[in-house]
Amino acid sequence: GDGTQRMAGTIGHVGITSFFPTKPLACYGDGGAMITSDEPLAERMRMIARHGQRVKYRHEVVGCNSRLDTLQAAVLSVKLAHLDSFTEARQRVAARYDEAFRECDEVIVPGRVDYSSHVYHQYTLRLPAMRRDAVKEALAKQGVPSMIYYPIPLHQQAAMRGRSKQVGDLSVSESLCRTVISLPMHTEMSEEEQTYIINTLKRIL
Repeated sequence: GDGTQRMAGTIGHVGITSFFPTKPLACYGDGGAMITSDEPLAERMRMIARHGQRVKYRHEVVGCNSRLDTLQAAVLSVKLAHLDSFTEARQRVAARYDEAFRECDEVIVPGRVDYSSHVYHQYTLRLPAMRRDAVKEALAKQGVPSMIYYPIPLHQQAAMRGRSKQVGDLSVSESLCRTVISLPMHTEMSEEEQTYIINTLKRIL
């Protein structure tokens, strides 16, 4: 409201991010980070991630082994300097997708808000539920990969049985799981590659 700009992950007491290889800031394997400007909290998080140790072989709390290995840290240190350009590249890809599909009757493009920006880890469209799976299959036959992330809403997962809402209670979540499809999205995508993806999906639709 006051015009202040903050990066995602820095608004609350703790921010959490993944460095999975497909993410905008990615390492070569699994990795992630917790972010805080609260030094006592940072010290406790470091301790928990190192088997509950502040000093080697002195376990103050029950912790876990959640350290980022040196190779992944080195990769991320180099890539971090280029994060803004990675984000801008993904935003250009997303803008081309938006423009291509905005007038397609069967497609709902991702919404945007004027007070924020998006890093586009994924680019996800909404299609009619009865066509979504057929479209995915048709894309694959033409050599275009696509993904249906999170096909089962959290409240319907077996792990949440008896502890969450019932089927039909969260209708928006359930509808999205039946209708979303994510198109290829990465920093190095060429306009030629993207044009092929766009034209292929338009022909299928």
